[in-house]
Amino acid sequence: MKYFLLPLGCQMNQSDTERVRTVLQGMGFTQTENEEEATLLGIIACSVRQKGIDKVYSRIIKWNEMRGHKNCITFVSGCILPADRERFLKLFDLVFTMNDLPELPDMIRQYGIFIPTTDNRQQTTDNHPIINIQKPLVPLFSKKDKINPSANMDRFWVIEPDHISEFEAYIPIQNGCNKFCTYCAVPYTRGREVSRKSEDILEELKDLVQKDYKSITLLGQNVNSYGLDKKGEEINFAELLRRIGEYGDSVDKEFWVYFTSPHPRDMSDEVIEVISQYKCLGKQIHLPIQSGDNDMLQRMNRKHTLDDYRHIIHTIRRLLPEATIFTDIIVGFTGETEEEFENSRKAMEEFKYNMAYIAQYSVRPGAVASTWADDVPKETKKRRYHILTDELMKHSLVYNQSLVGKTLKVLVNGFDRNNAYLTGHTEGKIVIRFKSNNRNLIGKIVKVEVTSATPLSIEGNLIEE
Repeated sequence: MKYFLLPLGCQMNQSDTERVRTVLQGMGFTQTENEEEATLLGIIACSVRQKGIDKVYSRIIKWNEMRGHKNCITFVSGCILPADRERFLKLFDLVFTMNDLPELPDMIRQYGIFIPTTDNRQQTTDNHPIINIQKPLVPLFSKKDKINPSANMDRFWVIEPDHISEFEAYIPIQNGCNKFCTYCAVPYTRGREVSRKSEDILEELKDLVQKDYKSITLLGQNVNSYGLDKKGEEINFAELLRRIGEYGDSVDKEFWVYFTSPHPRDMSDEVIEVISQYKCLGKQIHLPIQSGDNDMLQRMNRKHTLDDYRHIIHTIRRLLPEATIFTDIIVGFTGETEEEFENSRKAMEEFKYNMAYIAQYSVRPGAVASTWADDVPKETKKRRYHILTDELMKHSLVYNQSLVGKTLKVLVNGFDRNNAYLTGHTEGKIVIRFKSNNRNLIGKIVKVEVTSATPLSIEGNLIEE
C-alpha cells in the first residue's frame, strides 16, 4: 500500500507533515511520489494564502477524476479556514484537524477494508493489498458542533515525527495564535495559543542532537509567547532557550537552534540576552515588521509601534552585533497610502535587513480585514513590491560584501544546480556555495572562506572538511 502526501504552506505545515508520515507508515503504507500508484492521497493545506487553496482545488479535481480507473481514499488537513473546510467536506473523503491525527487509522478503517493478498481476485500487481471502497465515511468535522484546532494538542505532539531531512529538523513548541492581526487567518485555522510541555520539547531536541542533527528550528505562530497560556505551570520562552543553551554547552556536539516566528509585542530583551550567552543558539533573528507606519500597524492590530520595534532591533544590534535579521512585510494592505508605504520603505532602509519576505496583500476569508475594501490596485502592489525588493537587495549586498575574506562555518545541505558546487547556509542563514562534489559533506558543518558576494548569496572556497 502506498500513499502520496502534498504539504503546502509554512514550516509548521512541513513539520505537521512529518508526524502524518509517521502515522501512515505505522499503518503499513509506504510513500510514493507517483500519485497514480497511491491508494491514499493526502494534502496538508494552507488557507493563509489563496494560492495555497487554489493548489488544493486543482489537486482534488485531478484525484477525483482518477477514481474512474482506481480505488483510492483522499484526505485533507492542516491550516484550513471554516469556509474552505465546508467546501472540502464535499470534495475529500476525510477532513480532519491535526489534533485528530491519532484517529486517522480508525477513520481509514471505517472507510474501507484491506483485502488480504491471498484473495487472488483483488490483488495488486506489486503484491500489496489494496483498499476496497465499501461505503463513504461521514467526515470527522461534520460530527462536531464546534471545531477547536488547538484542543488536545499533546496527543498530536507525542507522535514521533518521521523527519524528511537527516540533519535539519523542526520542533513545534506551541500552536495557534491570540493576536488576531486583521489581515491574518491563523487564529481561525489553528485556534488559540497552546504551549507544549517544555520537558517534551527538550527531550525531542536532545534526541535530535544525539542523532547528529545540525540545524533545529523551534516552531510556533508566536514562539515568544510560549508559556503565557500556562503561567505558573510552565517556563517562558527565554527560560526555554536558556535550558537549550545550557544543554548545548554540556555536550560535545555542534548544532544551531533557531526559532520562528516571534511577535514584536512579546519580544523581550531577556530573549536576546539569552541568545547572546550560548553558542548553540543561532545568531539569526526573524522579526516580522509587516509595516513601517504606525497608523498602518494600528489598522493591522499589531499592537506595537515602530519605536517599540526599533528598540528590539537596537537591542539585537547591541547584544548580537554578528546576528542577521530577517523580516516579513506586507505591501498594499487595505487603505495603504503612498505616505504609509514610504514609511515602510524608510524602515527597510533603516533596519537594513539581510532577508525580507515581501507579500502583496490578498484578502483571506475569516480575517477581520476580509470585510474591508481591497482598495489598492494590483499594479500599485506590484510596484511597491519591487521598490521594497530593490531596497532589500541594496542592503543585503552591502552586508554580504562585508563577509568577503572572512572564514565562516557553513552547514552543507546539498548540491547547487551546478553539480560541481555544494550549497549550504551560514549560522546567520546566508546562502553560500563552494566548489566541491564531495557528497559526504552534506549534513556537515565545514569552514569556507568567502570570495565573492551577490545580494542574496555568497560564494567561497572550502578550507576545512
